[in-house]
Amino acid sequence: MKTLLMLATYGLEIVECGGTLAKHARAGDRVYASVTLARPEYREQIRRAATILGIADVRFLDFSYGEVSVDVPSKVKLVTLLRELRPDLVITQDPEHCQLDLDPDRREAMTLYLEALALSSRDWRTGECGPPHLVKSIYFMAPEHANCLVNIADVFELKERAVAELQGQLRFTAQLFRQRVSEEALRHLVPNYERLQDDPIALGKALHREMHRAYHLYHGIWSHSSLIFAEPFRRLSPVELELLV
Repeated sequence: MKTLLMLATYGLEIVECGGTLAKHARAGDRVYASVTLARPEYREQIRRAATILGIADVRFLDFSYGEVSVDVPSKVKLVTLLRELRPDLVITQDPEHCQLDLDPDRREAMTLYLEALALSSRDWRTGECGPPHLVKSIYFMAPEHANCLVNIADVFELKERAVAELQGQLRFTAQLFRQRVSEEALRHLVPNYERLQDDPIALGKALHREMHRAYHLYHGIWSHSSLIFAEPFRRLSPVELELLV
C-alpha cells in the first residue's frame, strides 16, 4: 500500500487528475490532497468532490490570492505537511505550464512546492517540521510533455460526478466561456445548448464534460496508445525497470 499526496493550487486540480486519484484509492492506497488557494465558501464543495474520488482527507493551506510567495513560513507549512503525511508519491502542477500561465500564484506555488519537496528530505528545521522524509516519485499533472499515461476509462464517469460538486467552478467556467466564445460556437460545442444556456451550473458541467472527453481521448487513443481515455503525467525522474516492457 502506498501513500499519495496531491499538491493542488486550486480545488479543480484534484478533479483534473481525479481519475488517477480514484484508481489509487480503489487499489487500497492512502490518497490525500492539499489545496493552496480555496475560498471558504467553496471548501465543502471540494471536500464532497474529493470524497467521491475516494480521497481520505483534504488539507486547506490558507494562502491568500495574489500573495503566494516562496518565503520561510510558506516552506515550513509545506514541509510540515510532507513530513506528517510522508507520501511515497506526489502529484502536482507542471512547471513548464506554470511558467506560461498568466496567473502569478501558479508560478510562485510551483517554486514553493519544488523547494518544499527538496527540503523535506534534508536536515532542515526538524524540530519545527518533523523528521525528514524523501518523496520517492514526483509526477506533474497535465504536462506539456507527457511521458506516462494512466487509463481512466473505468473511472471517467466517477470523475464527472466529482466535478459536478464544484458548483463555484462550474459557474466560473460558464461565465468565462460566455465572455470568450460566441453563442454560435457554444451551440456547436455543447449538446442541447438551448436547454442549458440559462443554467450556468448545468452549462459549466456540460462544458467540462466536453473538454474532459476531448483531452482524455487526445492523450488516449489519439496518441496511438492502447488506451481510450487517459490522464497524462510527466515523471520527474526516470522509471527504473529490470526489463523493458
